[in-house]
Amino acid sequence: MTANKNASILQTEDLTKYILETSVYPREAETLKDIRNANESYPMGFMGTAPDAGQLMAILLKLLNAKKTIEVGVFTGYSLLLTALSIPHDGKIIAVDPDRKAYEIGLPSIKKAGVEHKIDYIESQALPVLDKLLENPSNDGNFDFAFVDADKHNYWNYHERLIKLVKIGGLIIYDNTLWGGTVAFPEEAVLDHQRKVRQDALAFNEAIASDTRVEICLASIGDGFTICRRAH
Repeated sequence: MTANKNASILQTEDLTKYILETSVYPREAETLKDIRNANESYPMGFMGTAPDAGQLMAILLKLLNAKKTIEVGVFTGYSLLLTALSIPHDGKIIAVDPDRKAYEIGLPSIKKAGVEHKIDYIESQALPVLDKLLENPSNDGNFDFAFVDADKHNYWNYHERLIKLVKIGGLIIYDNTLWGGTVAFPEEAVLDHQRKVRQDALAFNEAIASDTRVEICLASIGDGFTICRRAH
């Protein structure tokens, strides 16, 4: 039987398990593993960044030589710790999330890793913090990287602010932009509780695809990783 050269590989549970066990878990820092394990028993623990997506993010941070970053949506801190481990000793992360209780789940691992000094955690909704940063002209284009894993209906609002804060050539990554693959489903096939966020994801994906200020790559890793490079 001849293989269809145009066939795509759908990431099944077995394939995901193979990827994780072959190339992700063996290289995962113990402190990151601690947070991932803690997420398994924490309410809504599935919201943590997928470790294979995190592995890609770490490489991008190092290729970028990122030093100043922003994180919108921290949850228990997996992606935050990963970023802190990937930037230099004097690097800084402004991390914003209104749920300090969730952040404190991962805080012992952050301290154990010796990177707490890199993190400025702000317990707040993100938009007021981003607006405050923009009030200072010196923050325009002053950040190398931003990661967003927060309320999907505000993704475009975050984007309009982050595109000013991140430098030309810098990266902004948005997580969960495929929303469990439901973006490709017909509306009637989507569960009621998923429909609103699916619509938010569809609207954001359409808007970011036509934004000429960025170069983009929508990668089917984790739950969808939209990688944006600020072009101008």
